[in-house]
Amino acid sequence: MLSRRAFALGTALLVSTALGTGCSKKSDEIVVGAYLSLSGADSTFGTDTKDGIELAVGELNAAGGVKGKKVKVLYEDDKSTAQEASNKVRQLIDRDGVVAILGEVASSRSMAGGLIANTKKVPMVTPSSTAVEVTKDREWVFRTCFTDAQQGDVAARFVFETLKKKKVGLFFAAQDTYSSGLAQSFKDSFTKLGGQIIVDKGFQKGETNFTTYLQELKSKSPEVIFAPVYYNEMVQVARQAKPLDIPGSMFVGGDGWDSADLIEGAGAELEGAYFTNHYAPDVPWENSKAFLTAYKAKYNHEPSSLGAQGYDAARLLFDAIKRASEITPAAIKVALEQTKDFQGATGTLTIDKNHNANKPIVVVQVKSKKFAYHSQLMSQ
Repeated sequence: MLSRRAFALGTALLVSTALGTGCSKKSDEIVVGAYLSLSGADSTFGTDTKDGIELAVGELNAAGGVKGKKVKVLYEDDKSTAQEASNKVRQLIDRDGVVAILGEVASSRSMAGGLIANTKKVPMVTPSSTAVEVTKDREWVFRTCFTDAQQGDVAARFVFETLKKKKVGLFFAAQDTYSSGLAQSFKDSFTKLGGQIIVDKGFQKGETNFTTYLQELKSKSPEVIFAPVYYNEMVQVARQAKPLDIPGSMFVGGDGWDSADLIEGAGAELEGAYFTNHYAPDVPWENSKAFLTAYKAKYNHEPSSLGAQGYDAARLLFDAIKRASEITPAAIKVALEQTKDFQGATGTLTIDKNHNANKPIVVVQVKSKKFAYHSQLMSQ
């Protein structure tokens, strides 16, 4: 007979082993991990994405789950930091034994978390990290959004081919990777098309007084000002442009504009402006309409593009698990690589050889203090 002490030690060891290997998971569940900025500077982005994921999980499980099993998503808060992103991905894999991971929103955190996922050979799907480097040389990392290179090219084609404008001024945050990178991508594509960049102006990150920059831009007489900056910066730019008689319709931007705060802060000043984005609430696709209806019924407000992207990333992963030969990280990775013509809320997408999404990029226009779908272009 075991002594009381030996029995206690043996029980503790069994519990520890089960928890450490993920064996405590129910056999009728498929456990997926998600690491998001649920607190910290970017908490709005993380919570919006989580809402989209939760909607997808609820719909899936209500329909019977996958392979006869319900899906459970374990959420970890990386507190909007890259260090925590690494820690949380490691915990989800080593402690919880997840078969796949969703996340992150920001490219810097997807780079950090993706390194761990790639090393440990667990597939990761990011819904909205657009930096080209996120999937580069990382065979276990995928994305359901476009890249900044794709976005800059589409913006250039839209200005040159749709708006028929040939002379553009660039205005961007020089020390910001997103802003300067998107400006360069636009410049490369626009000049290749035959357009002319007549002024190329970077400002210091954190700048709030843009009047001198705008006066210089105006003096060069551009037909369009491409401003791939974040929404908080664009509010100030638009407000300061109005007294200089620079109309909102002269501005074109990128997905960094996507925030209700842009409309609240400078909706009138940006009337007629355009920006490239992942989604708009009034996109004409049937899948998007169904998503919008379901999202509003669950949360009582319209989704942001981050909510739509979280929904698509989760559904695409669940679809891959359904198609996988077995419920293992390796089999799910193969199924993700084979994804073709997936019908998402943000458009129909195919995963290319670099694990990026080949999908439509939406052009949104500011109209009557609202974001309105204008058109779509395919990334190349």
